[in-house]
Amino acid sequence: MGEEAKAMDTPPTIGASVIPIMNKLQDILAPVGAELSKISLPQVAVVGSQSSGKSSVLEALVGRDFLPRGCDICTRRPLVLMLENRPRNAADDDDGAEWGEFRHLPGRRFYDFSKIRREIQAETEREAGQNRGVSDRQIGLRISSPNVLNMTLVDLPGVTKVPVGDQPTDIEARIRKMIMAHIRQENCIILAVTPANSDLATSDALQMAREADPTGSRTIGVITKLDIMDRGTDARNFLLGKVVPLRLGYVGVVNRSQEDINKNRSIAEALAYEEQFFHDHPVYSGLSDRCGIPQLAKKLNQILEQHIRMVVPGLKAELNSHMMSVVKELRMYGEAMESKGEQGVILLNILTQYCEAFSSLVDGRSQEMSTKELSGGARIHYIFQSIFVKSLEEVDPCDDLSDDDIRTAIQNATGLRNTLFVPEVPFEVLIRRQIARLLDPSLQCLRFVYDELVKMSRACEATELQRFPFLRRCMDEIMGKFLRDGVKPAERMIVNLIEMEMDYINSSNPNFLGGSKAVEIAMQQLRSSQGNRPPSNNERPVSSGGNAATRAWGISSIFSSKSSPGESQASGSHGETAHHVEQMPSMIQLREPPAILRPLEITEHEAVVITVTKLLLRSYYDIVRKNIQDLVPKAVMHYLVNHTKRELHSIFIQKLYRESLFEELLQEQEELAVKRKQTREMYLVLQQVIQTLDEVESVVLPQNSNLRVGTDTTSGLQRIPGFSSPLPSTNYNDSRSSYISSFTNSKASRLFHSEEHSMSINSNGL
Repeated sequence: MGEEAKAMDTPPTIGASVIPIMNKLQDILAPVGAELSKISLPQVAVVGSQSSGKSSVLEALVGRDFLPRGCDICTRRPLVLMLENRPRNAADDDDGAEWGEFRHLPGRRFYDFSKIRREIQAETEREAGQNRGVSDRQIGLRISSPNVLNMTLVDLPGVTKVPVGDQPTDIEARIRKMIMAHIRQENCIILAVTPANSDLATSDALQMAREADPTGSRTIGVITKLDIMDRGTDARNFLLGKVVPLRLGYVGVVNRSQEDINKNRSIAEALAYEEQFFHDHPVYSGLSDRCGIPQLAKKLNQILEQHIRMVVPGLKAELNSHMMSVVKELRMYGEAMESKGEQGVILLNILTQYCEAFSSLVDGRSQEMSTKELSGGARIHYIFQSIFVKSLEEVDPCDDLSDDDIRTAIQNATGLRNTLFVPEVPFEVLIRRQIARLLDPSLQCLRFVYDELVKMSRACEATELQRFPFLRRCMDEIMGKFLRDGVKPAERMIVNLIEMEMDYINSSNPNFLGGSKAVEIAMQQLRSSQGNRPPSNNERPVSSGGNAATRAWGISSIFSSKSSPGESQASGSHGETAHHVEQMPSMIQLREPPAILRPLEITEHEAVVITVTKLLLRSYYDIVRKNIQDLVPKAVMHYLVNHTKRELHSIFIQKLYRESLFEELLQEQEELAVKRKQTREMYLVLQQVIQTLDEVESVVLPQNSNLRVGTDTTSGLQRIPGFSSPLPSTNYNDSRSSYISSFTNSKASRLFHSEEHSMSINSNGL
């Protein structure tokens, strides 16, 4: 009766508020563990080699036999063991009964712990096979009892050296990889279990812990089997951290031997033996705060609770970040549709959003405006001004016309006559040829803009459109055809513009240079060039015959002879007759004209005519060029760009918005529906996790407001408010009799609670 009353008066255990909530988070996250594998919850990972005594330590912490046993590897899947203290006066006390519940069997309580062992074995074999295979899939087990302290432990497979059964040859490497995946997480406390009858300095557990936690700031060392060390040796220096220092220190324990297990020696009896062993040992009796399962339980409970308080803010921020990503992904997948009305609404929204996004991109109103490069309408403007206009301005209409070309054209235009004035025909022929050259760059400009619109149509697809590949293809086809149809009238308009300019050469344009002005400029250029040129002996003197009119520019000099043609002919004929009488001359043979005739050397008159022609060509070409530079972009914008903005939505509605097409157009890929379901589940899980974490914060923040974290110089542990030392020591001499009497009780592990009467409790219940 006294023991029962004592247990009933026990104050709340350390971590009673936050650790069970963390255990709840373990259950919530378990179904989506693979997707949220980067999220690390605070827990204690138990690491050790095969037969290091891990299972005995865990069973001692629980106070019950429930783990598989054997001479070979026993732990073949990670076992997440969530210990929850249930006060005896709780509403669902079950008369103080202890029970376990598996994550894969929710709602089913196991009161028989031997059945828990069998279920662990069966679940292990379902995943890892029956012949010693291993798996990294976790088994979740919650144990509710008034005789445990709150904590979360992960029992990992022990490191084995030799493969057995159907284990792969690289079994050791696989197990080490599995262990490292757990203990590398910053929120994981490492419980490194090492048997005292092995070389502690080369312990597998300590080596892996040192690799994952180089500073030793989150590793607790457990030295098992202290009672079977060689006589005359002890683990004092290890327990004091002098060999392999660990900030969280070491705890030494005594395990049940295989003989004890075979003889069904209870854990209560084993704990009594352990307590007596440490009390009687000349070395360990002075290290009572570092020896025994009860001390290990309190240390784990205290460290885990403190660790939770430290990591909660960062953990919540990480979860919020995941939540934002999941919400974004869920929005991309959209909602599932059932009725025709819902399908119609979604289809109309997609078409409208697409057209609005296209117009925004063209007009520069897009919300996703780039700061790295030009996009949308800015690219079209660049094509008009920096490519099309600039390229035309750089063209000289006389670049591909040599002086000989112009002279030949002029002479061909005069026919049998000599040139009196600058003929109009060669000018018009030449200027039409230069105007025709403007057609190709104008059509290229149209093609460039068309290509940009195609790119924009692909860039402005609504997020929901990605859900429906068939609708996307249909819209791409309609958009492509619509743009191609828009190119045709723009192309016709551009061709018409060029042909209009070619059909009528408006020499009356006020901006046109004109013939008289061109002649004046040409004469100035000629005089300037002659004044700068030194005189040559080879120059032919200009004849002084003829009147002023015949010497003027532009008039043929064929009338400049002093004698009349009749006189010249008569005298010539009389001379020829007399000479013929005296002697018959040889026949004069003319050369055959070549197939291709070129004009002879350029005369001064022809040089002036060529210069005038060039001036007129450049003047009129500039007029036409400016017209084309202005009208071609207008034609492209009117017939293609703005037409697309105005009519695209109507075309989509006309072609696609039909009830008979809804189901076909809005057919989702099966894998997308699966992803939406998974993402929806992920969203609900994260929502639940964040709400649960808020409960932890509501407990942690008020208590952390007065938290002053320090470091104890003896054990290296951070101090917790309310405790006189980082790990309160227990006076085993004073409580020895109560321990021994309590161990005879079937609920022997109540000693954890009776011990707490020696601990200082602050106003917050810690």
